[in-house]
Amino acid sequence: MARWSCDFRYLLILVVIGFIYTQMKLFATQSEYAEALETAVEAENHCRNQMRLLIDQISMNQENIVVLEEKVKRQEQECEHLRALVQDLEKKGVRSLTREEQAPVAAVVIMACNRADYLERTIKSILKYHSLVASKFPIFVSQDGSNSDVRAKALSYDQLTYMQHLDYEPVRTERPGELIAYYKIARHYKWAMDQLFYKHKFNRVIILEDDMEIAPDFFDYFEAGAGLLDKDKSIMAISSWNDNGQKQFVHDPYMLYRSDFFPGLGWMLAKPTWDELSPKLQENHKGRQFIRPEVCRTYNFGEHGSSLGQFFQQYLKPIKLNDVKVDWKSMNLSYLMEDKFVKHFADMVKNAKPLYGSDLVLKTNNVDGDVRIKYKDQSHFENIAQQFGIFEEWKDGIPRTAYKGVVVFRHQTLKRVFLVGPDSLHQLGIQNVV
Repeated sequence: MARWSCDFRYLLILVVIGFIYTQMKLFATQSEYAEALETAVEAENHCRNQMRLLIDQISMNQENIVVLEEKVKRQEQECEHLRALVQDLEKKGVRSLTREEQAPVAAVVIMACNRADYLERTIKSILKYHSLVASKFPIFVSQDGSNSDVRAKALSYDQLTYMQHLDYEPVRTERPGELIAYYKIARHYKWAMDQLFYKHKFNRVIILEDDMEIAPDFFDYFEAGAGLLDKDKSIMAISSWNDNGQKQFVHDPYMLYRSDFFPGLGWMLAKPTWDELSPKLQENHKGRQFIRPEVCRTYNFGEHGSSLGQFFQQYLKPIKLNDVKVDWKSMNLSYLMEDKFVKHFADMVKNAKPLYGSDLVLKTNNVDGDVRIKYKDQSHFENIAQQFGIFEEWKDGIPRTAYKGVVVFRHQTLKRVFLVGPDSLHQLGIQNVV
C-alpha cells in the first residue's frame, strides 16, 4: 500500500511537470504570436499612411491638371481672339483696297521684329507723305515673333494692316559661324512676300525695314519705277538706295542708274520675279539689273540690329536723304531701258578724262570735269576706293553699285568719278579708248 502511494506521487509530479512545461511552451508561443501580430499591425498602419499620402498626391495632381487645363483653355481663347483680331484687320485692309476702282501700285510692307521705338519712327515717316496716295500704296507691318510692344504699336495705327509671322522651326546654317538671325530674316521675308503676292494678290511689293525714313518723293519715285518694271523685263527690282549715297558723293536728285549689284534697303519687286525666287528663296539675277538713284530715297537709322551696327558710322549715318520733291510723272525715264542705258552710260564714261598712276585724289581735284580711273582687280579697286572714301566691299564678285564693273560717284560736288573695271570698256562697247 505504501509503495503504491509513492508511485502515485511520482506520477503526479510528472503530470505537474508536464503541465508546467506545456504552459511554458504555450506562453512562449503566445508571446511570439503577439510580437508577430504587433509587427503586422505596424505594417498595416504604415501601408495605410502610404495609401493616404498617395491618395493626397493624386488629388493634388488632379487639381493641378484641372488648373493647367483651365490655363490652356484661357490661352487658346486669347490666341483665338488675337487671330480673329488680325483677320479682322486684314479684312478691313483688303476691303479698303477693293473699294477702290484703281488697282494699287504696290503694297508697302515694313519688316519688324522687336524694336517698337524704331517701328514707330518708321511708320510716322511713311504716314507723313502717305495720305494723298493711300489707295495706291496700302501699308502693312509684318512682325517676326511675338514681341508685345511691337504688336501693340502696329495695331495702334488704323492706316495699316498688321501681319504676324511665328516660326519655331530650328535653324540650320549652311556654313559654320554664320549668323542664325539672317536665316530667320530670310524665312520672314519669304512668308511676308508670299502673303502679299499670293494671299492679298498684289502685283508689286515695296519692302522696307523698321529702321527707315523715306524721302518726300518716295511714293512718286516708286510709281514711276513700276512703269519701268512693267516695260523692261531685264530690270529685277527698283531700289531707293545708293550704297555710295553719302552727302559728299551725291549731287543730282534726278539722276538714276542701272546696277548689277542688289542695293536693298527699300526696294520694289514685281510678282513674276517673286514667282521665280519664292520656291528656293535664292538670289538669282539671271543677267537682270536694278534701278538705283544717285540720291537715296530712304535713310537707315538702325544703328542697333541684326547686323550689329556694321558700317553704320562710316557709311550709313552720313547718307543723304533726298529733300527735293521731284515730279517723277513729268520725267522721261526711257534712258533707263536696257538698250538705251548702255549707250547713255558708255557716253558718260567715254567723255570722262582718264587718270593714271598714284595721287589719284589730288589729280582728280585738278580736273574740271568728270574723270575715269581704271582698276586692275579687286585689290586695286579697294585701294582706290579707300583713297576716295567710298564703299570698298565686294559681293558676288562685283563692287557695290557697279554697272558693267563701273562704279560712279560725285567728287567736289559736281564732277563724276568713274572707277572702271578691266573689262568694263569692252562690255560698254567702247573701243579705241584706254
